Amino acid sequence: MKPIKNRITDMLGIDFPIVQAPMGWIARSKLASAVSEAGGLGIIETSSGELEAIRDEIKIMNQITKKPFGVNIAQAFVRDPDIVNFVIDQGVKFVTTSAGDPNRYCSELKSAGLTVFHVVPSLAAALKAIEAGVDGLVVEGFEGGGFKSPKGVATMVLLPLVCSKVDVPVIAAGGFVDGRTMASAFAMGAEGVQMGTRMVSSLESPVHENWKNAIISADDQATLLLNRFSSPALRALRTKKTEKLERQDDVNAMQEFGSALDLYFGGDMEASIALTGQVAGRIDEVKPVKEIIAETIEEFYLAIKNLGQHL
Repeated sequence: MKPIKNRITDMLGIDFPIVQAPMGWIARSKLASAVSEAGGLGIIETSSGELEAIRDEIKIMNQITKKPFGVNIAQAFVRDPDIVNFVIDQGVKFVTTSAGDPNRYCSELKSAGLTVFHVVPSLAAALKAIEAGVDGLVVEGFEGGGFKSPKGVATMVLLPLVCSKVDVPVIAAGGFVDGRTMASAFAMGAEGVQMGTRMVSSLESPVHENWKNAIISADDQATLLLNRFSSPALRALRTKKTEKLERQDDVNAMQEFGSALDLYFGGDMEASIALTGQVAGRIDEVKPVKEIIAETIEEFYLAIKNLGQHL
């Protein structure tokens, strides 16, 4: 498959500008290494807060792949700022920061020679990150799974808006699942895409088969938004538990993550909240990461070719 050459692939040293989302407990060495080996960029998470385990996962990544990988520093969940020094010491070259002030770690990471992107849900957040000196942005639309701004904006609006106001390379997140959606991101000004839900449902994903099967059987209305009037809002699969929480605006759904591992790895879909994006309605099969990325790139090239034929 012909590699894609642009600022994202040059910066990250990868063949294809497909980045795996840093999903708590999920984005660890098994999944991240598969993405990196397939030519994309695997990311190790910190949002689980299990920093000792994360340190081990970063060490494992250095043992099982020679391909580039990154680490996400989710500031709201990182209680030990020394994780930054550990990431630097382990030779990680790419970091995304999120859930906090882009100024907090940017200069320290860049001074150590790392490439730093910040995750943003709005134009104002994007401009603040640019002022902080980030190398690029992950622009995240409201469709994506996981933690969201309660004032979230859809990707179709947010992505071209941010791309029209900044000069740094942009990775588009929220709603990207295949080559056609990737081509749409490029048409709106992005140079890469981030995939979360598609990777949750991959063969190498460590989550229980019940979650993968729930994604495969999902329709276009299978997710909902929790914490609509507080922060962070949460996009998740529709279950009996989440439908009940959806009606309880006075209850912070974050308290339901105490039993997250019973859902993630035990398969009890009512034990907690399955953070999942709206693209679940477009996924109908569990596939290996390598196949997902190869099919995405093939379809991406085909989509661009077909668009040219209609001009």
